[in-house]
Amino acid sequence: MSTESHAYETLLFEQDGPVARITLNRPDAANGMNDVMTRELADAATRCEAPGVKVVVLTGAGRFFCAGGDLKAMANSALGPGPFVKGIADDLHRAMSKFARMDAVLITAVNGTAAGAGFSLAASGDLVVASASASFTMAYTRAGLSPDGAASYTLPRLIGVRRTGDLMLTNRKLTAAEAEQWGLVNYVVADDEFTARVDALANEIASGAAGSAAAVKTLLLTTFDNDIETQMDLEARLISANADSTDGREGIEAFLNKRAPKYA
Repeated sequence: MSTESHAYETLLFEQDGPVARITLNRPDAANGMNDVMTRELADAATRCEAPGVKVVVLTGAGRFFCAGGDLKAMANSALGPGPFVKGIADDLHRAMSKFARMDAVLITAVNGTAAGAGFSLAASGDLVVASASASFTMAYTRAGLSPDGAASYTLPRLIGVRRTGDLMLTNRKLTAAEAEQWGLVNYVVADDEFTARVDALANEIASGAAGSAAAVKTLLLTTFDNDIETQMDLEARLISANADSTDGREGIEAFLNKRAPKYA
C-alpha cells in the first residue's frame, strides 16, 4: 500500500493505506494548541474524511500528548485573549466535529500528559489507548478559564455529571490506571509496548469492514438523543444497508464458509 504525507508546521500527517496518523508536533511547547495547530488540525481532519481511510491515530510527539491551549500565545496575541481563544476553539471544534462524524475510527493514543483541551481531545476517541505513564487533568479553572473541546458533552456521557464536575472544578489529576477505571480509557499499555499496541489495534480495526465501523459510530453518536423506537429504526436501516453492501455480502459468505473475510 502507498504511503502519503502532508507538510504542516505543527503536525505530522502520514497515511499508510487505510490508516492515517496525526501527531501533534510542538514538543518544546508540550504540544500546546495555538492558532496554527488548531487550524492545521481541522485541515488534517478533513483529509481523514477521504474514501479509503478506515482508521485515524492521533497522538503527540515527545513526553506530552497535549498540554491544552498555549497560554503564552493567548496572552501575547494582538487580537486579545478572548478573540484569540475563540478562534482556537472554533477551529478545534471544527476538527473534532469531523473526527466524530467521519466514517473512520479515531484512536487517540495518549502517550503522556493530557491537560485542558488535550484531555478533551484524548477523551473524544472512539478508542482510547494510554501509556502507563500518561495522566489526565482538566486544568481549565486553574487558569480562570472554562472547558472546551466538547468536554462538557463527552465527559458526562462517559463518566456522569458528578465525576465530570469533580474533574472540572478541582482539576484533580487522574493516572492512566484511574482513567481506565473511570471509563475514560479503553486500554492502558506499558510505555515500552505502547507504540506496538497502538499499531496493532489500528491494523486490526483497518482489516474490518468500513461500513460496519461507520455504523457503530453513527449509532453511538445518536443513542442519547433518540427514543428507543427511533434508535431501533436507525439500527434496522443501517444493518440493512450493510447487509446489501459488498463488505456485508463478503462477511456473510465468509462466515457461512468458515473462512476469514476479505474486506475492501
